[in-house]
Amino acid sequence: MAAIRQMLILAFVAVLGLAACAPIYRNHGFVPPEIDLSQVVVGQTTMDDLPELIGRPSAQGLLTGSGWYYVGSRWRHYGASKPQEVERQVVAISFDQNGRVSNVERFGLERGRVVTLSRRVTEGSVTEISLIGQLLGNLGNFQAGDLID
Repeated sequence: MAAIRQMLILAFVAVLGLAACAPIYRNHGFVPPEIDLSQVVVGQTTMDDLPELIGRPSAQGLLTGSGWYYVGSRWRHYGASKPQEVERQVVAISFDQNGRVSNVERFGLERGRVVTLSRRVTEGSVTEISLIGQLLGNLGNFQAGDLID
């Protein structure tokens, strides 16, 4: 009887050990899906329409006030290893002087370099590319635990 009990305990510990090795994915931030972004019509949609169509961004363009930035990342937690960022995206929406959408661009990070994933523009590209580079480059440098005591 004691041998059966020991085998059950050993099996239970083995199952828990295997479950601890399964990766857990967590998403941080918000990036509107492509199907929602398709509702945004360049040259027609206004700044006031965006919250209803795709939601408010977590960070607005603070340098010029002419853009909204949606930032999201995906992290993989695997056992006791340090969490690893596996994906990062920024959607930048720029506005003209009348408050109408002039650019919708999606940027990602591939091999440490900022890449344009999609772009719908009426004029030139987003002028605050250095801001987007900073958003993509600095997200991995802090954890939520760093901000909370």
